[in-house]
Amino acid sequence: MKNIKNVIEFKIRVDKDLKEELLAKLKLTNNQLINYKILRESIDARDKTNVQYNYLIEIETTKKIPLKYIKENKIIEPLKLKTLNLLYKPIIIGSGPAGLFSALLLARMNTNPIIIERGEEVDKRKEKVEKFFKNKILDLNSNVVFGEGGAGTFSDGKLQTNINSPYIRFILEEFVKHGANSDILTSNYPHIGTDILAIVIPNIRKEIENLGGKFYFNTTFLDFAQNDDHIVVKCSNDLLFKTRHLILAIGHSAYDTFKMLRKNNVLLEPKNFAIGLRIEHLQQDINKAQYGKFKDYLKAANYKLACHLKDRSIFTFCMCPGGYVVASQNEPNTIVTNGMSNNKREGINANSALLCEVKVADYYNGDPLDGFKFIKDIEEKAFKISNDYRAPSNLVKEFMQNEVASEIRRIKPTYPHNIKFCNLDLVLPKFVIDSIREGLPYLDKKLKGFLDDDAILTAVETRSSCPVQIKRNNYHANIKYLYPIGEGSGYAGGITTSALDGIKCVMQIMEEEENEY
Repeated sequence: MKNIKNVIEFKIRVDKDLKEELLAKLKLTNNQLINYKILRESIDARDKTNVQYNYLIEIETTKKIPLKYIKENKIIEPLKLKTLNLLYKPIIIGSGPAGLFSALLLARMNTNPIIIERGEEVDKRKEKVEKFFKNKILDLNSNVVFGEGGAGTFSDGKLQTNINSPYIRFILEEFVKHGANSDILTSNYPHIGTDILAIVIPNIRKEIENLGGKFYFNTTFLDFAQNDDHIVVKCSNDLLFKTRHLILAIGHSAYDTFKMLRKNNVLLEPKNFAIGLRIEHLQQDINKAQYGKFKDYLKAANYKLACHLKDRSIFTFCMCPGGYVVASQNEPNTIVTNGMSNNKREGINANSALLCEVKVADYYNGDPLDGFKFIKDIEEKAFKISNDYRAPSNLVKEFMQNEVASEIRRIKPTYPHNIKFCNLDLVLPKFVIDSIREGLPYLDKKLKGFLDDDAILTAVETRSSCPVQIKRNNYHANIKYLYPIGEGSGYAGGITTSALDGIKCVMQIMEEEENEY
């Protein structure tokens, strides 16, 4: 009998063996099960007495299996690229996920893209970051925010997204091709890890360079001028370029670039964003809360929580299992926190951003860049608490009682410059503090132990998204030949959606060029 291939949905308890369960539930013998491959894996932990793996499996057998297990498998068409004959080389500002993936596709289309990056290559950038963490010596252009790979390089490297796009698989496969672990192709919550990203990102750059692309590191985009049939791009180091495709993948922290864009009449619009704190728990406590007695069978647990209050929402963001709170400022005398974790997520603590929604009406005074001013004021207030880069902090118990903790208890902070206990009302706006205090008990109902008395709250988390959006139509800004993309332009939030936006921009350019000829 000819072998039969199917894609099936299959559930097993996490302490069971997959092959044994396949044989038993599908009523197969060892000889009848030819092969199987996991296509997707997730965990259902709603019932703590029966935590299960949910699998999507490609299976090959010599015997028909019950129809109730079979799932229709949609074939994903490969990404189709064509050679473009451009009058001028495309210029990409920024080498974060949006910039890198747009550059990768354009390089494969024989356009020899030019990538402008104000920071340094990953290896040199890591040295600058470590110097800041150890000695508080901050490089303004090469840090956790700026440099090869963008802000995502020093993060958990999370790749999950709720967006349904055929390009998502392409993004994941490209990461694997360039050095990421293959488990990101099957996990429902894929992540790469900071340590692996430091390998993957230079490998992507090397392919771009091998295909004719050129990177200019330590180079800042200063200005541009529009001519009839091209844009002149002015950069530091006395560099000038001509292009018809100026792709802005500038990230969410390039305030100076946004000011230059406003000066050049690029349409900018203020938008809602979120600010708050980092909250740290013991990872073992999160594992127990999520998985109960099955915690020892599973990797470090994550969570995603939200609470809708009367006037606004609070939510967790960028949760880092087994991770660390990092110093993410790109300006002196400010405090900015973020989270990161390595691939194995073996740190003692779990951390995530605990954010409160900020509405345009909370900060807007007529300038589309007022959100940046609002954020910087908070970051400077945070610095003034210690005047030495120690981050303002409190413990959850004292925070809820509007008191100040005197010493750390069970949980040790991971922030590299240490912390200083204070009343966090002195740092964050009243509506943020009030919302977090009101919402924490509701989050605790969703994840028991989240309102841990000893959990550490570290201020401030202000860079979860950009407070401004560059207006565009079919990827075109109001200025001809300008293409704003990614998180900094206000159209993405995270590594995958930023990479996706870069890909879609290039596909739009390819379509336009095909139609022109």
